[in-house]
Amino acid sequence: MVEFLELEAQDGVRMPWNVIPGTKQESAQSIIPVAAIYTPLKPFPSMPVLPYTPLRCRTCRSVLNPFAIVDFSAKLWICPFCFQRNHFPAHYSSISDLNLPAELFPNYTTLEYESPSDATPVPMVFMLVVDTCLIEEEMGFLKSALAQAMDLVPDNSLVGMITFGTYVQVHELGFGHVSKSYVFKGTKDVSKDQLLEQMNFFARKPRPTTGVVAGSRDGLSAESIARFLLPVAECEFALNSVLEELQKDPWPVPADQRAVRCTSTALSVAASLLGACVPGSGARIMAFIGGPSTEGAGAIVSKILSEPIRSHKDLDKDSAPHYHKAVKFYEGLAKQLVHQGHVLDLFACALDQVGVAELKIAVERTGGIVVLAESFGHAVFRDSLKRVFQSTDYDLGLSSNGIFEINCSKDIKVQGIIGPCASLEKKGPLCSDTVVGQGNTSAWKLCGLDNDTSLCLIFDVVKKDIPDAIGQSTSNQFYFQFLTYYQHGNGQMRLRVTTLSRRWIAGPGSIQDLIAGFDQETAAVVMARVVSFKMETEAEFDPIRWLDRSLIQLCSRFGDYQKDNPSSFSLSPRFSIFPQFIFHLRRSQFVQVFNNSPDETAYFRMILNRENVANSVVMIQPSLISYSFHSGPEPALLDVAAIAADRILLLDSYFTVVVFHGATIAQWRNAGYQNQPEHEVFAQLLRAPRDDADAIIKERFPVPRLVICDQHGSQARFLLAKLNPSATYNSASSLPGGDILFTDDVSFEVFLDHLQRLAVQ
Repeated sequence: MVEFLELEAQDGVRMPWNVIPGTKQESAQSIIPVAAIYTPLKPFPSMPVLPYTPLRCRTCRSVLNPFAIVDFSAKLWICPFCFQRNHFPAHYSSISDLNLPAELFPNYTTLEYESPSDATPVPMVFMLVVDTCLIEEEMGFLKSALAQAMDLVPDNSLVGMITFGTYVQVHELGFGHVSKSYVFKGTKDVSKDQLLEQMNFFARKPRPTTGVVAGSRDGLSAESIARFLLPVAECEFALNSVLEELQKDPWPVPADQRAVRCTSTALSVAASLLGACVPGSGARIMAFIGGPSTEGAGAIVSKILSEPIRSHKDLDKDSAPHYHKAVKFYEGLAKQLVHQGHVLDLFACALDQVGVAELKIAVERTGGIVVLAESFGHAVFRDSLKRVFQSTDYDLGLSSNGIFEINCSKDIKVQGIIGPCASLEKKGPLCSDTVVGQGNTSAWKLCGLDNDTSLCLIFDVVKKDIPDAIGQSTSNQFYFQFLTYYQHGNGQMRLRVTTLSRRWIAGPGSIQDLIAGFDQETAAVVMARVVSFKMETEAEFDPIRWLDRSLIQLCSRFGDYQKDNPSSFSLSPRFSIFPQFIFHLRRSQFVQVFNNSPDETAYFRMILNRENVANSVVMIQPSLISYSFHSGPEPALLDVAAIAADRILLLDSYFTVVVFHGATIAQWRNAGYQNQPEHEVFAQLLRAPRDDADAIIKERFPVPRLVICDQHGSQARFLLAKLNPSATYNSASSLPGGDILFTDDVSFEVFLDHLQRLAVQ
């Protein structure tokens, strides 16, 4: 795996096939799509930032890169994508093979351009949308978390505040003497024009007769905008007053009903207000929601308590009456936000569902952050919110207003992207007829992105056949170029360019080369994203069957075996862990929806679709570390056999971190041995997994839930659910001091056995 990690460290790209199947037929037989998982803003300490505009090909607009063929005497370069000859401009006249500009250095395949501009950097805008239908205790938690977060916001950032319950209230922070707000009815749709009219935007300066009202350029006075969006430093007092006076929604709720909560109307008002005041600037709507929406176009359940909130079963049977209407509403909201260049972040904290499944489309298309917790007092919420604004250690690197474009060799086309972006519908010769995710385009909008945002690009090899001898005209390299324009955290616009080259191979004897370039971790992550996408978009899709069939076909193409002899089957080390990944993916929360609500499933998939390969692999197959007196911390197999009475296990499944004490360790701890000076070694053993768990939690976003449990305790289920059931209640192979699982799931051994039998047929 080392060479793939080195490629990622240089360009932020990992591909399942690093040697690419070169024809349409070979690509289809290779089962796993030709894909790339790209992290556009991955931080590189040594990456140059060039203070000038890039040089572009005059035909295909690709940027000058190390793969271009340069003729120093004629002062021209040939584009590797379209073979167009381009002349260097006058200021490149001193170029020679000893005097190269940075963009031609062979090791600078990724670099950034920051064009010098006189424009003042645009400040970030945060619009807080706060749910007030909460019990007093939750209200207290939320108010203190928001007050702390506002202390961390950069002073020049603009802040606005909207609260909602039965009605939506837009607070006028620019009027600090007394708290003043504009109220909108939760049941009514408010158009942008009505909003501007009712909020007196044209009191001093009459409304322009033509055109769209958008920002101070187009007819809104700066004073009227500053009533609702102010720099934190100027509105600190007004903001704190609003937060301190924030009360639970005053409208009475009958005992047999849910609170009236108009989430969708509040978000719609926030989007329209930002669209009128600060279009095209990096603005984030941060929604803090503490319960299900019951009013307005995005309601997920009625007010009557006896009507349950939709489950996966209801969605499958199409018996969730509000679902399609709500999704349609949020689809429209997503379009509006993408058009404005704004982000929707969601902090959902409730024991019940709040409608994440419906909101998913708006959060994902705008590249927003999502955090799901049980309460506003929970560490998962509190610490995650702090991390959003932290700019010291573990900075998220929040950037905004991005556009992602792609260019590639003519024998490759783009099927689409699975990830937090929205299509800009730029059709062209690069677009494949097959669409996966956000397809039919070669440019995408990334309203919000951070250092970890990762896009999964799916390609289509369209080369039909291979000439007998590879002549001079057809090199056996495919080229890809990824262009990301974005507004950096410092307010400046930047362009990051990554150019890659990958060798393609086809015809007899190509299998060994394909195997040598196979990255099984990335392949598992691509399959996880594709299967999640198919489960959401294809009605009759059977994920287990699809995964099994793909794995059998892959093993029968790339395995070594004699026909019909399962015992002769073996896989190259490059493929050997892949069946294990698929086994755990079949059992993971992305595929198994049983025991999870639609909100939880939507949350897990949103995080999977935005994280890099290393993080996604932990979600699919958690890591397990064992601590004991006999040895230091060591990796353990993710198997029920890893449990022992005298061991502590640390499980990292990305969303939860579990510290699990064996029965004997728990007894000694309860007896207090760790407090006695002669048992210092035992105290150290107890401390080690806690310290490692804290280290994991510190650098992860959203912050995972920490579970500390003992063998045979109720919380042990967080560990047991992830283990391979090699010893179950109906098998006799349990170890003394170990554990058995009460499950009818097949174990990995049985799974592998079936796989070998079917692959050799």
